[in-house]
Amino acid sequence: MTRDASQLPEHVLQLRVDAGAGLPSGDRFAAGLRGFGPLGILAIFVIVLSDSVTAGHVVVPLGSVLVLVWARWSRTPWREIGYVRPKSWIGSLAVGLTFGCAFKFLMKAVVMPLLGADPINQAYHYLAGNRAMLPAAMFAMVVAGFGEETVFRGYLFERLGKLFGSGFGAKGSIVLLTAVLFGLAHYPGQGLAGVEQATITGLVFGTTFAFTGRIWMLMCAHAAFDLTALAIIYGNLESNVAHLVFK
Repeated sequence: MTRDASQLPEHVLQLRVDAGAGLPSGDRFAAGLRGFGPLGILAIFVIVLSDSVTAGHVVVPLGSVLVLVWARWSRTPWREIGYVRPKSWIGSLAVGLTFGCAFKFLMKAVVMPLLGADPINQAYHYLAGNRAMLPAAMFAMVVAGFGEETVFRGYLFERLGKLFGSGFGAKGSIVLLTAVLFGLAHYPGQGLAGVEQATITGLVFGTTFAFTGRIWMLMCAHAAFDLTALAIIYGNLESNVAHLVFK
């Protein structure tokens, strides 16, 4: 009796692909995207190196869109990249907004001053009082919450989890590695201070995701974190907040 290839475990499918077992083309392509052969590695590089693109004043989260395409084409269940229905949408939204806002104030008033960061974020200081750019900037902050969490938490945790496993040590390594990658991704636009802040944020968000496996609250927290930063910059309050604790 011949067993349907789609019912085989993933590791068996990958072995059959590597061995040239003649799987149907759709199964070969899906297994290749899920695996770590040339196609799987190419997908990882393209997704991680993709960034948001701007069309006029509209920001498109290209990397996260590619993650969703990858999940569909590779037949990866949505839950494996953290897309799990929360027990309460409103509750998760409230927790995310509160956590994100509080976390940003903690970073701005305590953590970044201890690291010797400039109180003024020079990369985005042009937004101070810039009413014309405010709607586009707000939209970009919300998009970043969706896009960066999908790539750096959902997608990379799934990929690295397949390599490292699901043990405590493996999850710790994944949190650390994804936080470093998240930090480095912020260097071109924000310099060393951006790397420091993003790495710490990646450690906190990554640890949360490692324990919960759910991404919705983190998307809300990420958007709230960025929107709070935008509000501080727009109101020209950066120096005031940065000196709340350390005068």
